[in-house]
Amino acid sequence: MLTARTIAKETISYEEVAEPSLEPGHALVRMHHVALCGTDLHIFEDDYPTELPIIQGHECSGVVEAVGEDGGAFRAGDRVAIIPMIYCGQCEPCLLGRPNVCRSIGCIGCYSDGAMVELLSVPVDKLCLVPEELSLEIAAMGEPASIAMQAVNRGRPVAGETALVLGSGPIGLLATLYLTDLGVTVICADTEADRLELATAFGAAETLLVDPRAAFPDAEQAARVEALTDGNGPILVIEATGVPSSFENAVRLVASAGRIVQVGISPRSATISMKDLPFKELDIMGSRNSLNLIPDGLALLARHPDQARALMTHRFDFSELPQAYALMGNRTEKVGKIVIDMPAAQAAGSAASSRQEVSA
Repeated sequence: MLTARTIAKETISYEEVAEPSLEPGHALVRMHHVALCGTDLHIFEDDYPTELPIIQGHECSGVVEAVGEDGGAFRAGDRVAIIPMIYCGQCEPCLLGRPNVCRSIGCIGCYSDGAMVELLSVPVDKLCLVPEELSLEIAAMGEPASIAMQAVNRGRPVAGETALVLGSGPIGLLATLYLTDLGVTVICADTEADRLELATAFGAAETLLVDPRAAFPDAEQAARVEALTDGNGPILVIEATGVPSSFENAVRLVASAGRIVQVGISPRSATISMKDLPFKELDIMGSRNSLNLIPDGLALLARHPDQARALMTHRFDFSELPQAYALMGNRTEKVGKIVIDMPAAQAAGSAASSRQEVSA
């Protein structure tokens, strides 16, 4: 089978390797689609705490080709998304029911070989059935949807509240979509006007364009926030950028007795006043990965097919993987989610086109 291995900085090697064998408790999944995220770009640029070479790909979907003994209810032909996280089940976080922060956590495609292969051996407990109404290419985005839902759940949202989502990239948009589903009024802020247009389509009641060179919010924006929050400020803030100044804004703007969830990741430091946390009595929480919420993420995407498809701004064939990373890396074109069509998806597409031609 064909694989794509990142062997050095910004270098992909396509290699023929033996197909995996079928093991008990595992399924062989023919990969159809792999979505890319910022972590993938960092690995490709050799700017991530993992060792090269590695086969990337952790946001993925495909079709079960065979199931080994003790394979449970899964059958050949099942359309599935894959849970990429690996955890020990024995450390204190795992025993507390929080394996998403396992002390020895792993992730296929990030710390071990992943989904940029034609056929992948997967433990059946890492398989998630894709809803019938959801396309496989959109199902590859079930993993980022689960991350957004984890962040929202950490914030303990209540219907009727007002939340501020800082950052309208894929995670911020999916958090907005989920919050709206839960009956929360959402204000979105971003530095890009086109992202805020998407935020409105994802349910935002108000959008705020951030000028990084000026104070935020300005007087007119502050008045709009006050009007939506009875002058109190948002009771919940989801920080989805990882920019230190954005976290500082979250602490400054959140209501007293409010909650802040930090899901954006950065190695940089933020500066906050030591009085704001006790004076406002804030709850500040981190959010990482998810508590196996990919089935919930798939259901969210299935409920909102138009918004889900709007997230997918670019598609590339498997052979064009270097070009996909180059597009992400130039950071000039507007990019949402990039989906890679694996050879099986390309073959399925060609077969469908042939059938249509015959029918015509």
